[in-house]
Parts: sequence; structure tokens; C-alpha cells
Amino acid sequence: MWLGTSWKMTKTLAEARAWVGEVTAVPVPDGVDAFVLPSHTALASVRDAVPPGHRLGVGAQDAHWSADPEWTGEVSMAQVRDAGAVLVEVGHSERRRGLAEDDAVVTRKARAVLDGGLVLLLCVGEPPAVRERGEHLDHVLDQVRSALSGLEPDGARRVLVAYEPVWSIGVGGRPADPADVAPVVDALRAELTSLAPDAGVPVLYGGSVDPANAEALLDTGVDGLFVGRAAWAPGGFLALLDLVARRV
Repeated sequence: MWLGTSWKMTKTLAEARAWVGEVTAVPVPDGVDAFVLPSHTALASVRDAVPPGHRLGVGAQDAHWSADPEWTGEVSMAQVRDAGAVLVEVGHSERRRGLAEDDAVVTRKARAVLDGGLVLLLCVGEPPAVRERGEHLDHVLDQVRSALSGLEPDGARRVLVAYEPVWSIGVGGRPADPADVAPVVDALRAELTSLAPDAGVPVLYGGSVDPANAEALLDTGVDGLFVGRAAWAPGGFLALLDLVARRV
């Protein structure tokens, strides 16, 4: 089972180190893979704060597809790896919607993550209008096919997919009913099996997850949770870690 959190644009360096100190005072239970995605500014500090041997993974919220140095303000896959990332998130709906990152951009980034020897966390999810039209399955499957078609077996074994319906993310997001989630998880799993038959690509769920609804969401058949604000406090992350560990 998996548990991850993205801090988005939160936490100073001191706050980041304090969070890691509290969370890593508790071992990650056997059978659980846990990770945190700090801002780029805190990536190296978080890596250095994780005690040797502790199994909290550190990842990046994004990175550029190009190794060309002439992309002002961007960071490369090699740079985030050097700063401590073992995993890179790609395709979050906030970047798709707010920064115009279409499927072509997401695909280039996904390939760069895998070519860089990193683990790919691919985010997929439908906006409200697509869900209302009943086209959500086609929407998320098209996102997966675009990003992952033609995967080599080695790359496929370094992929996670997080289903995050856009209407359920962030402040004002509507928590998803498990009945909304389970059919999408089943469709994603079938598609991923078709694209990479032997990889066993994990499917995570994210979107207004908290300790009150986590167990019901885990009942949808997901392989773990990708959490936002409910895990920004160490106690919230540890509570969710305990819930996930019970499912191992």
C-alpha cells in the first residue's frame, strides 16, 4: 500500500524540517511505501532531514522534460534527482488547467522522468463538466494512454497512477463518494494491465482525502492514497499512515 502527500506551495525550510522530524520518529510500517513531495526550495533540506535507513521517500512536484539549460525558471530531472528526488509528479490538474499543460506536455515530462531513472507519479482526473456528461472514464483513460503508451517493461515498473477528480481537489472540493471512485479505479487497472501486462502499476486515489473518509476510499480497490492538506500536519500524515498500514 502507498501513502503520499504533496505540500504544494507550503512550508518554509524550518517547517519542512520540523515535519520530517516528527514523521520520521515513527517507522514506515512493513508493506507500506510512503513519500512526501516538498516544494523545490525544500527538496534537498527534506532529503537531508530524513534519517539514514528510514523509508520515507522524497519526490518532486514537477520537473521540465528538457535537459537543455536554457529554460529560465525551470528545473531538470537531473537537478531534482541530485536534490534528493526519487519520484516526480506529472500531470496534476492544477498544472493542466492553470498552466496549459496539455497531454502532449504531460507525455514529454512522463518520458523524461522514466528516461531519468526516476519513478513517475502520473496524475489523471476529469473536470466537473466531463463527469456531468458521463465521459469521465474515456477522459482519464485517454490521459493514461497518451502518457504511457509504448512503455518499455523497465519503465512500466516505475510508474504510479493517481486518480484525482478535479471537482474533488483543493479548497471547496467535493469529497468523492466511493461509488464515484470504484468504477474509475477498475477501468484504470484494466487499461494499465493492457498497456503493461506484467508491471502491476499501482493506482492511488487523491482528492479531499482525510482520516474520516480514507477507509471508505481504500475500499474502492486502490493501492493507496495521495493526500493534500489533511497530511500537511505531521499528525494527519501519521494518522493516515496507520490507516493504510492496517490494509497491508
